[in-house]
Amino acid sequence: MSESVVLVTGAAGFIGSHLTDRLLAEGWRVIGLDNFCDFYDPAVKRRNLVQARAQPRFTLVEADIRDRARVQEVFQQHRPQAVVHLAAMAGVRPSIENPAYYTAVNLDGTVNLLDGAVAVGTQRFVFASSSSVYGNNQKVPFAEEDRVDHPISPYAATKKAGELLCHAYFHLHKLPLTCLRFFTVFGPRQRPDLAIAKFLNLVSQGRPIPVFGDGSTSRDYTYIGDIISGVMAALERCGRFGGGYRVYNLGGNHPASLTDLIATVEKVVGRPAVIDRKPMQPGDVERTWADLTRARTELDYAPHTSLLEGISRQWQWQAGPGKG
Repeated sequence: MSESVVLVTGAAGFIGSHLTDRLLAEGWRVIGLDNFCDFYDPAVKRRNLVQARAQPRFTLVEADIRDRARVQEVFQQHRPQAVVHLAAMAGVRPSIENPAYYTAVNLDGTVNLLDGAVAVGTQRFVFASSSSVYGNNQKVPFAEEDRVDHPISPYAATKKAGELLCHAYFHLHKLPLTCLRFFTVFGPRQRPDLAIAKFLNLVSQGRPIPVFGDGSTSRDYTYIGDIISGVMAALERCGRFGGGYRVYNLGGNHPASLTDLIATVEKVVGRPAVIDRKPMQPGDVERTWADLTRARTELDYAPHTSLLEGISRQWQWQAGPGKG
């Protein structure tokens, strides 16, 4: 595997930087592509790559996946055997405010990458989807066979559309493709705008935390280390199941209510939370819960990090002097 080249888009992000570190540790040569957009502080993303940039097998490409010519140039220059496409505009609420930006990045950018992969004969393509595609699915846990044609935010719609684009390229070009539906990932390096990172900081400072709804909404929180193990397994086995195109849930399989999450944050930080109660937001789903039957069977995916253990690790990182 030491000679294999993988292109990781969004390599400086939360999931991308952890994946890059794991790939380098396992002998891959990694081409990390990121545009360091200002959705959150680009300096945070640059810190995420400090370990990777010290490795001779890592190459950083600063580019925007919307730049079609540049993307094609990257493929022609590096000719990756595999792609893990994580780059995207994330977040439900911002997608409602600026849907055109989300479709440009998440759809046009994905097409540019798929075209690049086809042009150079890439052998495996892994696409980062999201549990948001399930919308307010009434059946739990959510299974890959469930209908997902009722998204309730532009972000969710772009992720479902991304899966459909991937299937079209698999059908037309026989490009082995795997789509991974991530369920609320947390841990060290988590984006600062996400709930757990925000709650840890605010509770530790004695400041109010915004709580949307009555606290009964629930999420299938998934620790970053477990997610990365799932991504690695999906990369290694891409094309092996489903005739070459496959969708997998990667979740924790133990949903927690917002009230339980806050109680866990209080326990980890050692301070009570001050609640700023707000109404439910448009586009927010009531619950998520991953059925892991397919991922366990075909990827040997077995998440094992509890919410308490994972949040404790995240808090150690956020409060530590080096911050990751």
